[in-house]
Amino acid sequence: MPRFEPLSEGSLDTLERAWERIGTEIGVQFDHPLALDVFREAGQTVDGQTVRFDPGFLRAMAARAPERFTLHARNAARDLVVGGDHMVFGPAQGPPFVQAAGVRREGTMTDLEQLMQLTHLTDVLDTPGRSIVEPNDVPLDVRHLVRALAAIRLTDRVWAGEPSSSVAAEDCLAMAAIVFGGRSVIEERPVLFGNVNVNSPLRFDSRMLEGLISYAAAGQAVIVTPFLLMGAMAPVAVPAALAQQTVEALAGIALVQLIRPGAPVVLGSFLSATDMQSGSPAFGGPESAFALYASGQIARRLRLPWRSGGGTLTASQTVDYQAGYEAFNTLSAAFLAGANVCWQSAGWLEGGLVTSFEKLVADCELLDLLQAQFTPVEIDEGSLAFDAHVEVGHGGHFFGAEHTLSRFRDCFWRPTIASTENHDRWTRRGSLDHAARATRRWQALLGTYERPPLDTAVEAELIDLVERRSRELGDPLTLR
Repeated sequence: MPRFEPLSEGSLDTLERAWERIGTEIGVQFDHPLALDVFREAGQTVDGQTVRFDPGFLRAMAARAPERFTLHARNAARDLVVGGDHMVFGPAQGPPFVQAAGVRREGTMTDLEQLMQLTHLTDVLDTPGRSIVEPNDVPLDVRHLVRALAAIRLTDRVWAGEPSSSVAAEDCLAMAAIVFGGRSVIEERPVLFGNVNVNSPLRFDSRMLEGLISYAAAGQAVIVTPFLLMGAMAPVAVPAALAQQTVEALAGIALVQLIRPGAPVVLGSFLSATDMQSGSPAFGGPESAFALYASGQIARRLRLPWRSGGGTLTASQTVDYQAGYEAFNTLSAAFLAGANVCWQSAGWLEGGLVTSFEKLVADCELLDLLQAQFTPVEIDEGSLAFDAHVEVGHGGHFFGAEHTLSRFRDCFWRPTIASTENHDRWTRRGSLDHAARATRRWQALLGTYERPPLDTAVEAELIDLVERRSRELGDPLTLR
């Protein structure tokens, strides 16, 4: 479908001069000696931890990156093409709390496993990502091991590696190599992606850089994502935040390309507003939507795949009207803007503190609606149904027409949660609101889950690695 592009060429030129000026005059900090050495060797100005970029350098580095690439899943039918007109969707990532059947509590490993199962059961989500919810009952230093193992065993899709340290990144790479037949294989055919957040404003911290360096060196996809809340980590003006977002993302992408020219990268964005009365994050507003439209234009101008700054974002504390309209406004903006990777597309609640089971399945219905809505309609002689008019004539109805009878099962999009019942029927069935129906939906779905096949020798080798590494890291796990 056509992309919505509100910025003129003159506006894009002005933004480019702005982010170029930030990069050359203010620079970006990198809290890692290897990153500083790499930029110094590339002829850039390094002053302490701050790198200032020559004019044109960041664009030249971005030009090394592929415009699109493929991430390979262990089920080839689940391979992901990133870039071009393709869109990839993943659920919420990273909340420490979970909400299920109206109860809010800390997330557990069981919750994460069930959310992965729900992701596997839907065709509108393409990847479980890294951590749909934090498993707080697992020690922090071995969490990456159990998350990766669960993603491999419970789904057959592309998953995300842990980016927050070189130790965790290398463990994830080792597990991926076991599944796909060796390190050399995955370096030629990328299978993982890691989302690296900038410590905005204008700084990459050491932990994120460790992950970036490991995945870049291994030829895996790196999503470089500034996390900007205007008024907190960026100026309150949308154009200023867009300029900051662009230079931050391009600085990380430049480092990836210096480490491994041609490595797959994604220009990330996450730009939202701050409630200037409370200081709390605000989501789903017009500023965020406009920022998405503009970010898409900037990414296409740079010929880079682009991750939108949201999915179904909301600040609401429950699955209510606010959660619905904020989620729809953010998600529809990502569609209109042409996002290639759409993170946080299902389950996000309470400003990203909570993953909700109810909202995850409700958001999947919203995703399904928009995916149908953005599929172009083919107009040909058959679709014009002239014979149906001949059959029905004047003043009749089409319920019994042959055209209707041959198509009624799948002629329209049908919701899985939303109700079209009349009031009497709805009342007889318990007067369930949308959240209550969503509870029934996810509970019923989990009852249909079947684990995808995984070679027993591969699974045993993965378990051996996880148990050995957990002992070495000081929190032994027993998974037999």
